[in-house]
Amino acid sequence: MGVHKMWDKYPELKRELTEVSQLIISSIHIRDEAIEKKIKTMIQSGGKMLRPAYTLLCAQIGPEQDPERTKAVAAALECLHLATLVHDDVIDQADTRHGQTTINTAYGNKLAIYTGDYLLTLAFSMLSHYADSAPQIKFRGFEADKILAGELTQLHGEFQTSVSVKRYLAQISGKTAQLFAISCYAGALSSQAKEKNARHAWYLGHYFGMAFQIIDDLLDYKGKSELLGKPAMNDLNQGIYTLPLIYALKADPQKLGLLLQKRNTLTDADMVAVLEIIEKHHGYEKALSLARRYTQKALKELRVLPDGTYKAILKELTQDLLDRTM
Repeated sequence: MGVHKMWDKYPELKRELTEVSQLIISSIHIRDEAIEKKIKTMIQSGGKMLRPAYTLLCAQIGPEQDPERTKAVAAALECLHLATLVHDDVIDQADTRHGQTTINTAYGNKLAIYTGDYLLTLAFSMLSHYADSAPQIKFRGFEADKILAGELTQLHGEFQTSVSVKRYLAQISGKTAQLFAISCYAGALSSQAKEKNARHAWYLGHYFGMAFQIIDDLLDYKGKSELLGKPAMNDLNQGIYTLPLIYALKADPQKLGLLLQKRNTLTDADMVAVLEIIEKHHGYEKALSLARRYTQKALKELRVLPDGTYKAILKELTQDLLDRTM
């Protein structure tokens, strides 16, 4: 499978994303042929490649266009994202992703961790190739520890019913929004955009990332496994309590708390009961309302950027992904 079908309506962007994917694949060289093949299969498994897409689109903000440099930056950021997914699968003990057996399931945790580390080094190798010709790509705020901090906050918060909305938002800010912000900012800088516009691109990515993760977490309760790329209700089973559940916990801590005390031994009936409590206290609607607010903030940042065809695509993407069921 190649680039996700969602890009069919944007033929030029689809072509560029295909080239980004091909660049990543052509850059992978591992002595273990089985692992190399597995990584390449993962890259071609139909992931949405949203981060490189936002990089490519934001690279149209400034006056200088260098397609090869921009594709390398987009490929590097996708490698960074893939590395986090591989590591996540180890932590979550996930068996599949996008219908493919995960690397940890096929080859064990040790090789999976090495694979994630390899993808990290590949990301920085791609960036360093363009360091001399693009010194302006300084990645303001690119602090990998923020991404790690988000993951650690989630890890330490597993099965904790004391989780708050504030803690959850801080968690997804590092876990998801940081990399979207970097993707947009890096794209803008690669086109020699003014610092003011690059900052707007940064916040566009940040707010979009916040909305995207809230919707992703909402879909974990209401979506279908084949659409999510992972088992439905996976977060709840892992003790990761996200926004719909957090709102319900605030409204009915006693009843819901008793159920959650069972941790990862929840029965199907317990799961249904949890969902009913979330429904009763409008957890989904409240989470969706917050995602919409972040989306409006993202669109506000987009409106002040220089005119161009990229703006219409970014606007449509940002709105569509709020309403997504894929």
